[in-house]
Amino acid sequence: MKIPFTGLLVGFVLAAAAFGADAPRTLVFFGDSLTAGYGLDDPAADSYPAQVQKKIEAAHLPWRTVNAGLSGETTAGGLHRVEWILRQPVDMFVLALGGNDGLRGIDPAVSQANLQGIIDRVHAKYPAAKVVLAGMQMPPNMGDEYVRAFAAMYPALAARNHLVLIPFLLAGVGGHAELNQPDGIHPTPEGAVKVAETVWQVLQPLL
Repeated sequence: MKIPFTGLLVGFVLAAAAFGADAPRTLVFFGDSLTAGYGLDDPAADSYPAQVQKKIEAAHLPWRTVNAGLSGETTAGGLHRVEWILRQPVDMFVLALGGNDGLRGIDPAVSQANLQGIIDRVHAKYPAAKVVLAGMQMPPNMGDEYVRAFAAMYPALAARNHLVLIPFLLAGVGGHAELNQPDGIHPTPEGAVKVAETVWQVLQPLL
């Protein structure tokens, strides 16, 4: 039986659409040592992005995670590095930077400008990508004024750019000695699981 050309074309388009629907989408975690899994025996399995990947697989969602965390990264460093990360397809971008800026006492206005630059570059390269911003907080010894200014930049950026906000990446982990490594900064594997749960609560509806 001869199939009309139009029938072949429609069949091809439907098949391509079906294949595209099943192809995994890319979720990039762009951060510092907290994202990279610093100090963990097996960051590829125990970091919070890896824990999120396990949740994705358990939910049978067509997403793959990319851990683009780099220990020691500042917002300025991230602004210079993000173009390299954006060479790959990006469907969702979790921006988790700023902690190292705060610990170095960098002016929050400078950090905010760098974060805005990263957001702008993601949107310019992938206009349809969803950007999720992970907030951080500074310890009280940085001074009340600095702590308030630092914390305020995340909701301000989220509001200005219409981003989804994770209010505090280390909620329930920061300040809890049993969930942190001896440095008091980086989560243990158990702490990373809790961080992943905080992130998952925000990401799951988006995925």
